[in-house]
Amino acid sequence: MTRDVIILGSGCAGSTAAIYAARANLAPLVLDGREPGGQLTLTTDVENFPGFPAGVQGPELVDLMRKQAERFGAAYLAETVIAVDLSKRPFAVNTEENTYMARTLIVATGASARLLGLESEKKLMGRGVSTCATCDGAFFREREIVVVGGGDTALEEAIFLTRFASKVLLVHRREQFRASKIMVDRARSIPKIEFVLNTVITDILDPAKNEVSAIRLKSTKDGSETVRKVDGVFVAIGHDPNTKVFEGQLALDNGYVVLGEGAKTSVEGVFAAGDVHDKVYRQAVTAAGAGCRAAMEAERFLEAEGR
Repeated sequence: MTRDVIILGSGCAGSTAAIYAARANLAPLVLDGREPGGQLTLTTDVENFPGFPAGVQGPELVDLMRKQAERFGAAYLAETVIAVDLSKRPFAVNTEENTYMARTLIVATGASARLLGLESEKKLMGRGVSTCATCDGAFFREREIVVVGGGDTALEEAIFLTRFASKVLLVHRREQFRASKIMVDRARSIPKIEFVLNTVITDILDPAKNEVSAIRLKSTKDGSETVRKVDGVFVAIGHDPNTKVFEGQLALDNGYVVLGEGAKTSVEGVFAAGDVHDKVYRQAVTAAGAGCRAAMEAERFLEAEGR
């Protein structure tokens, strides 16, 4: 059986695409992937998604989108894609269990935030540890927080967070920054930002209390350790787009899918939506909008073929 639309990824972009494709009677198949629900599943309170004046839990929002798509006929499978063949249509999509054929493909596999790799970080994600200042900064009004990283994103997040926090510690493992000089100078001009250089975080306290209360810091120069009380940790050391299976088949830029007009990729019949191509905004609402666009373009593409 050849599907009209297969959607890779079930986050905001993938599920919005599924809603639109299902309502167009395209009976889309959605393959969850290794991170069902995407980045929103790592977030507790979401206060900036339209339509939820009291806020909504990230996993709940993802689940509501999924149910909405299923109501119109979308099918979800908990399978992970391990290979695709985009050299001819219909496209072959291989998971660990099966092979599916698709007339059109919507790539909404997202991007995974790089993490510090601490067990405590994993346990406290969404409970004081975050990978998105724009999403979660407002929860830390008049609190002391930490931003980890040395690139432009880390500097931008530290500057943004000074709108809310009483103090922002910028922890970086080296003396020199990867960030542009103008960003470093701007951050240094803000009294609320304290630079903690040549330092790494070795632990985040306290998972037992289910909240962030302090961090353990270690000097990369002399190995000395200190504990600093903080209320939140923002990890800003980059993202990795989930595009490995598309290497050599789709045009990529540092791993991100390159879009032409609208949601079109370099291969006719393949569309992309969400963080898999978006290096700038990375918000639930922009991913949802991109999912809508990809589904509408896939529908028009099939109509033009006389489906």
